[in-house]
Amino acid sequence: MAGYAFVYDAECQRGWMHDESIGFADRVRIRETPLTAEKGLAGRVGVIHGWTVPSSTGVEVIGAVENDYALNVHFEEHDDSLWFSEDLLEFVDHGAGTTVSLTGSDTTWVRTESGAWEVRPG
Repeated sequence: MAGYAFVYDAECQRGWMHDESIGFADRVRIRETPLTAEKGLAGRVGVIHGWTVPSSTGVEVIGAVENDYALNVHFEEHDDSLWFSEDLLEFVDHGAGTTVSLTGSDTTWVRTESGAWEVRPG
């Protein structure tokens, strides 16, 4: 996952490497609703690549935005990403084996089945 920047903000921790129901690197399935079926998205599986505050970033969100929070889902088969309201996402798994490393760091983080991040020397 090289090339991704991770920003720590104590005020905005939700979903990033924390124990949340759906968070960074989790695999999710798009729920079947009239909206997701109409857009051809129902049942697709992707990986959470981030979250945002739509009122600040102006991203287009699929679904009803609650609590000014949306999740970015990346779909590898089409190499695209879309923003969703959390209620349209169904947790699949924590993406065990996902690795994250930062340029210039000797550390690699590896996702476990429980959703924890195991720190390993790079």
